[in-house]
Amino acid sequence: MKFYKPKFWDKKGYPNLISMLLYPLSLIVIIKNYYENSKMKKNYYDFRTICVGNIYIGGTGKTPLVNNLASHFKKRFKTIIIKKNYTSQIDEKKLLETEHKVIFEKTRELSLLKAEHEKAQVVIFDDGLQEKTINYDLKIVCFNSLKLDGNGLVIPAGPLRERLNSIKHYDVVFINGNFNKQSKDFIDRVKSINPNIKVFRGKYVPKNHSKLKKKRFLIFSGIGNPHTFSDTLKSMKIKFYGYEKYPDHYNYKESDLQKLKDLARIKGCELLTTEKDYLRIKKNFRKNINFLKIELLIDQEKQFYKYLNDKL
Repeated sequence: MKFYKPKFWDKKGYPNLISMLLYPLSLIVIIKNYYENSKMKKNYYDFRTICVGNIYIGGTGKTPLVNNLASHFKKRFKTIIIKKNYTSQIDEKKLLETEHKVIFEKTRELSLLKAEHEKAQVVIFDDGLQEKTINYDLKIVCFNSLKLDGNGLVIPAGPLRERLNSIKHYDVVFINGNFNKQSKDFIDRVKSINPNIKVFRGKYVPKNHSKLKKKRFLIFSGIGNPHTFSDTLKSMKIKFYGYEKYPDHYNYKESDLQKLKDLARIKGCELLTTEKDYLRIKKNFRKNINFLKIELLIDQEKQFYKYLNDKL
């Protein structure tokens, strides 16, 4: 299923007419969330559990943070990552399992049983904050610095899975991207809801950009916030002469890639995409397609991990 986020989801200020018309449906989601959060029995486990999730739908940088956390904790503990088995997220699974052990079952409960069997000491969840049956030891909610909470409304009137007020149940807010005035105002709102929550920031740093600066590209991606890709390239002064955008987690067909290659040839460019997109392309179709490899740089990283270690 192709899904493009409606533009009105990220429109700041007063809700538009479409949001107002959809708001009664959002109330149903809010009531359902309240019931699940207050009534469901939570399960406990012998190992430490960290959940990295979001309340804004798509494109908040969960997976790079999960990768960073796993690299840190596996130095001292047997660390396993759990992702729920969605076919649309096989790209993220492939990205993580290049360096880490990943369990990818249909339910998180089944994955947890496997983690127990493998005698895990730390289990990190890529997504799952809305899984109210699990008593996570540490809950991290991610936001993108440009999108933040969008128009502030719950789906379908806005982009939130649950109200911003839900952060009173979480331990850390992690904001990905360049810090700006909107980010500062957002942090003030977050602190007014939960004065005890910790706020940390990070940004993506390209790892293979030097060789890409010598070329020019037609770029393409199917990610939650496509502007993050183009903004990163601009900051690195990597030249591109067109941007073809696809739905988040898009499964590229041979015909899609042939069209892209034909267009790049007409423009006299090479093709460039994200690493996640590259992993969604079948190996026999990857020829002459470049990808940008990134890593997450965490501001005040020592303080960040000191806080996590103390909590666990």
